[in-house]
Amino acid sequence: MRPAVHVATEYGTLARVAMRHAGDFTRPLDGPDVHPVLARQQATSTWAAYEPALVRAQQDQLIGLLRDRGTDVVLLPDAPGCSVQHYPRDIAFVVDHVLFRSRLNSGHRRAEADALADPALGTQPVGLARGTIEGGDVLLPDTATVLVGLSEETSPDGANALQDALTRHGIDREVVPVPFALKGIVHLDDHLAVVAPGTALIHRDVFTADQNRWFDTRFDHLVPVTDAEALAVQVNVLAIAPTTVVVAAGSDRIAATLTALGLEVLAVDYSEVTRIPGSLRCTTLPLLRT
Repeated sequence: MRPAVHVATEYGTLARVAMRHAGDFTRPLDGPDVHPVLARQQATSTWAAYEPALVRAQQDQLIGLLRDRGTDVVLLPDAPGCSVQHYPRDIAFVVDHVLFRSRLNSGHRRAEADALADPALGTQPVGLARGTIEGGDVLLPDTATVLVGLSEETSPDGANALQDALTRHGIDREVVPVPFALKGIVHLDDHLAVVAPGTALIHRDVFTADQNRWFDTRFDHLVPVTDAEALAVQVNVLAIAPTTVVVAAGSDRIAATLTALGLEVLAVDYSEVTRIPGSLRCTTLPLLRT
């Protein structure tokens, strides 16, 4: 019997994934009540109102593609009152054989995590003791490391708590905190994407010089992306196999570069989804990669 959850890398063949359709509730993006974190994030990312029905239609395109490729797609129940419920990547993440519950920084998003009790997931999530950490900041570049972006949503305490939890559960990995060179970063996966063994997309301008040098020592191929491509959330791609990656339609230069590296590149229209800073990776929560 195969395990309910197991994810060792960003690029293992995607066998099972959780998704959740966008709800009809949307949150104001401006005005006097906007949270200071959101205000800082709007300085580094593009935020605009989206049409929920169109987001759901675009999600259905991705769901169809994944199912055609043999991926079991688990649809999570609705989270009323949550404007970004269609980004389940943030509420949890799997490292090896453990599903970890994120410690969400935004209070209005915490109801989204109630879906982690859904029996369809086949396992119960493990909590972390302290700090904040969201799945959009957690990347698995290989089987020995966990990258954790120290964005607006994830704290050093959260990264340290994850290291402690990995040790408790017998997972021999090093958590590597990834600092940024500026404030206002939403998540690491909007600026770094591991698309294949030793290969990643990178928006170098948001990282410190030391961090960029560290990346240079750890990857064989680093594909730089421009400020405009990062602003359009084109870094937020989804690897579904070691040689196959899904990108958003319109990411023509990135797609051509990855194709030249020998990868199969599939494109879906996610133009409405990306009106707020998230894309393919954000709308998927991998449960099982083989």
